[in-house]
Amino acid sequence: MRKDKRAPSALHPVIPALVRDCTEGRLERREFLALASTFGASTAMAYGLIGLPVPAEAQEGLPDLPKETTLRCQMRVLAVDDPRLFDWSEKGNIARGICENLVRWRSDYTFEPWLLESWEVNDDATQYAFNLREGVSWSNGDQLIVEDLAYNFERWCDPTVEGNSMAVRMAALRNKQTGKLQDGAIRLESAHRMTLRLAFPDTALIANLTDYPALIVHPSFDKTGASLSANPIGTGPYTLAALEVGKRAVLKRRPGWWGGDVALDRIEYLDFGTDPAASVKAFKEGLIDMVHESSADFIETFDALGLKRSEVQTASTLICRANRNQMVNGVPLFANVRVRKALQRAVDNGIVLELGYRNRGVVGENHHVAPIQPEYTPMPPAPRDPQVARDLLAEAGASAATFELVTLDDDWNRASGDAIAVQMRDAGINVTRKLLHGPMFWDSWRTHALSCTQWTARPLAVQILSLAYTSDGAWNETGIKSPVLDGLIQQALQTPDTEARRAIVAKIQAFLQEDGTIIQPFWRSVFRHARANVLGARAHQALEHHHDRWSLIETDNQPAKAD
Repeated sequence: MRKDKRAPSALHPVIPALVRDCTEGRLERREFLALASTFGASTAMAYGLIGLPVPAEAQEGLPDLPKETTLRCQMRVLAVDDPRLFDWSEKGNIARGICENLVRWRSDYTFEPWLLESWEVNDDATQYAFNLREGVSWSNGDQLIVEDLAYNFERWCDPTVEGNSMAVRMAALRNKQTGKLQDGAIRLESAHRMTLRLAFPDTALIANLTDYPALIVHPSFDKTGASLSANPIGTGPYTLAALEVGKRAVLKRRPGWWGGDVALDRIEYLDFGTDPAASVKAFKEGLIDMVHESSADFIETFDALGLKRSEVQTASTLICRANRNQMVNGVPLFANVRVRKALQRAVDNGIVLELGYRNRGVVGENHHVAPIQPEYTPMPPAPRDPQVARDLLAEAGASAATFELVTLDDDWNRASGDAIAVQMRDAGINVTRKLLHGPMFWDSWRTHALSCTQWTARPLAVQILSLAYTSDGAWNETGIKSPVLDGLIQQALQTPDTEARRAIVAKIQAFLQEDGTIIQPFWRSVFRHARANVLGARAHQALEHHHDRWSLIETDNQPAKAD
């Protein structure tokens, strides 16, 4: 555990209101912890303010181990190049062994200073002072200094780089005319202290710094090809020893990590494709020690192997969306709100949760704001009504249209898509199915006309809303462009007060429902199975891998190999 040096005296004025809301039952504990730490409270302070002791984080300890200890994890292996372009968490999990975030999202939902030692936020969230951790070295021997951070902020702010999702997240630091980092946005005060001056308040800044596209790269990154695979210089405890897309990746421990020694000498990621049965076979044959994520359909199968299971309720979800910029038989049918709402009214989200994810989650409400996020307001969707769905299609002149629903060809994505398609057909809508194997789907996920995509959890709803539902959102897969919605999301981002922000987000939730933007059937609980000797690798709410916490011990309690 890294020591958190944020001073108890630096209490942001919004925190007393958060304490009051939590103690009076208007704010869940996990929501309070996330928000209080956003505004500068340390983990210990946040727990203390609501009268709770600080729990030990979810790990069983790091034992002394001999060298050459290797942990083998099943996970799909994708290309690992420029973190700001990452669009899947698996890329971030490999890269996180090499590079690190300024802030870490802990499994107790608080934000922990990581490469930062501490931060302070002014009253209206327009100025953030960062204190960089001292004594941190890059893997090439260079010292980490605030100029390195400035380099990362500058490249994050560049909207001309296609796929750079950080540009949207850094909007408060960008010049409206040039789109680049605005003059005076960063003030370097010493080798280890800097201040960010924002053009407008941004309550999501700290949360965004925990995400995998915000991994910090060396200032030589662009000069050497902008690829971690080609030049893996980082501050993390590992270096990249091998990477074969679709097959395997190997992280090897490096000496001199600022956080001390780590328990594992090597971490091997092995890609067996999208069929969970391959992971069952790999466990039986002694090829892996853990899976990145356990499929909902295979929970009992993994349990029966004697593996230990961990699970966590999350803001991860499946989104079925109609892209209004794409054509259906040469016509932009999804630009018509009646068509989108027809598809929505044809689907009972509870049935999709049951058939697609074995009821291992919470029913969604078609607006992409999760019950575990502090901005959430309960807002049930309109009930399934096949007649209303048919009437809406008829009004749009689309009764005879045929829609193709595309999903990944795995277990729960495919099953969820099937459950949606069956209900649409039952409502009289012509729907065909298209299944794409992993790489084909992942390479084109933003451009399908009608498809289901999975979204990883983020701490705050405003993060997702700005990425996916603003006109210039980097991950806007619905094609929505609404000045009204853009304004509401911008207003929510700029509002530090939780109650006021929740009221704004409630308007966004209602807007997305009325617009028929998405079918969002459920919020997933996520699961991970591992052998009994794997420690510190319990499921994280965003499926993040924190390699410094992982270890192995000797035990006789191992699942038996197949005969």
